[in-house]
Amino acid sequence: MPPLLPLLPRGPRWALAGLACLAMAACAPMATTPPPATTAEAAPVAAACPKDVAAIARCLAGQDSAGAYYLIAIPQKWNGHLVLHAHGGPTLGAPKAERAVEDLERWSIMVRAGYAWAGSTFRQGGVEVRSAAEDTERLRQIFVQHVAQPQRTVLHGQSWGASVAAKGAEMFQRTADGKRPYDAVLLTSGVLAGGTRSYDFRTDLRVVYQYLCNNHPRPTEAQYPLNTGLPRDAAMTQADLAARINECLALNKPVAERTSEQQRRVQTLVDVIRIPASSIPGHMNWATFHYRDVVQHRTGGASPFGNVGAVYKGSPDDAALNAGVLRYRADPQAVARFAADTDPTGQIPVPVLTVKGVDDPTAFVELDAQFKATMDKAGSGARLVQTFTRHSGHSYLSDPTYPTLMAALLRWVNEGEGAKPTPAGIAQQCPAYEAEFGKGCAFLPAYVPAPLASRVVDRDRP
Repeated sequence: MPPLLPLLPRGPRWALAGLACLAMAACAPMATTPPPATTAEAAPVAAACPKDVAAIARCLAGQDSAGAYYLIAIPQKWNGHLVLHAHGGPTLGAPKAERAVEDLERWSIMVRAGYAWAGSTFRQGGVEVRSAAEDTERLRQIFVQHVAQPQRTVLHGQSWGASVAAKGAEMFQRTADGKRPYDAVLLTSGVLAGGTRSYDFRTDLRVVYQYLCNNHPRPTEAQYPLNTGLPRDAAMTQADLAARINECLALNKPVAERTSEQQRRVQTLVDVIRIPASSIPGHMNWATFHYRDVVQHRTGGASPFGNVGAVYKGSPDDAALNAGVLRYRADPQAVARFAADTDPTGQIPVPVLTVKGVDDPTAFVELDAQFKATMDKAGSGARLVQTFTRHSGHSYLSDPTYPTLMAALLRWVNEGEGAKPTPAGIAQQCPAYEAEFGKGCAFLPAYVPAPLASRVVDRDRP
């Protein structure tokens, strides 16, 4: 087993530890265990299940001692295994119980396949990975204390939640009695290159959009560094931003109804940033409101995002574009703090299985190449198997995909190295699940993603 990283406490000491790690390029390895629970957690109470599982499961709900809501579903024909879910997003603002319901509705396939499912809303909104990992581990402890001791626990992270699951698997490697809290990790459609690399393209989108549109902010408005998202006290809403985007790009209209100039701008963004036009609003929202959350609440008012040294290609006039876009240098201390919270180390001691649609418009498939490099560098590469599919979606791939992956992952856990799955084997096993869960197998066993730098232009880094 590779050396383990220390579990850093939150607050000022946590930030200093992150800075020290980056300054030295490595931290001294030391074994850790999760801290024992200091607050007794109340037992969950019976709750109504979402309609997709209401006939086959019972549900429990509650709010943990940190303020996170959670929902648990146990199928009537439970196979004894628990899927501990870390959701994507993240959303901004205070947590709402409805979020856990929405997550269970989306992932009802796990319950229909016989697994117990537990998901937390997390105690707070915003881009903070470690606290979300803590909330997820707290939910596991609630399940064990008040529901049952599962035979196996699989930590499942979806989208941004994949970074939560990866970080949680690094942070919590032993329970107080020396056992593994998680037997395996499943990462689906994951944002897996860490916060300091996964969002570079959104910084690029923000500056290229401003070069083309010059309305976020407008020339008549107070100017601010675009890599901070928005000023702290800005009153802009998502609807306001959508109106500005449509003013410039007319994304709310068919292509035929856009002006030639509007379509030229859209095509420039598509070609330079390499995202579909339909995903521009979502990524602009992230580069506006989530960036503000990061800067104001996570990195002390300085931005960890930059584009100095980035050379943009694909526009009608690349020389003019590169000369005209605004440039920002990421703050070194902000980068260190953000990295300590969001960047995976790859030091995961249990089997890890990933899946990604090759045309995912939100979490690029090339992010998985970066994650593999991280796992390999940490000496954990043998515990990673990556799979890819023909799907072009992000939030959900298909019903038979996930039971196939879960079965392969648990076989690996139960039978050891001799049962380590291969992409080809998983592709062959998937059709057997279509009889029960419907069509949807689309694995590409020979696919290997290109490096992240082939998709997102590299840049100077502190």
